[in-house]
Amino acid sequence: MRPTYKINIAGVERELPLYAVSDKLDIAAFILFGDVEVTVASAKALLEKAPEFDYILTPEAKSIPLAYEMSRQCGKPYVVARKGVKVYMGEPVKATVHSITTQKEQTLYLGEDECRLVKGKKVLIVDDVVSTGESLVAIRKLVEAAGAIEAATCAVLAEGDASKRNDIITLGSIPLFFK
Repeated sequence: MRPTYKINIAGVERELPLYAVSDKLDIAAFILFGDVEVTVASAKALLEKAPEFDYILTPEAKSIPLAYEMSRQCGKPYVVARKGVKVYMGEPVKATVHSITTQKEQTLYLGEDECRLVKGKKVLIVDDVVSTGESLVAIRKLVEAAGAIEAATCAVLAEGDASKRNDIITLGSIPLFFK
């Protein structure tokens, strides 16, 4: 049986399975996809902690259900930073990131229509987990390039050293598991 890490997320208990990302490191896999109970509870708890904002911005990743649910609960729209350029994006802005979970370089894009929407507006950046913070750097670059204002950044969980950061609103933290 795979080892797990027990955690309480916004009042909901979960056992997160551990997975190797290298020969020396395991992470507790927090997957929002399909976990409606955690998604709804996390969205509510994060909205209670968030400052005033106009739009939600999330990377095209496991945080999309969270951004949707936060949008549904507060009535404010959400925008997704895409992993690839689509023909309907016009002249997108872009930022490159190297993530611990994808283990490769990725580029995030924000289409010109989305840039027009958020320009001059307060944007709440939403993610599922902040670990190295590289995805956050890329998203913040997109916010700046679009002419938006970062209201705050929030994530359900902070992983490893990210739990020591004071520039992210979180609901809890998970350790890194060194072998």
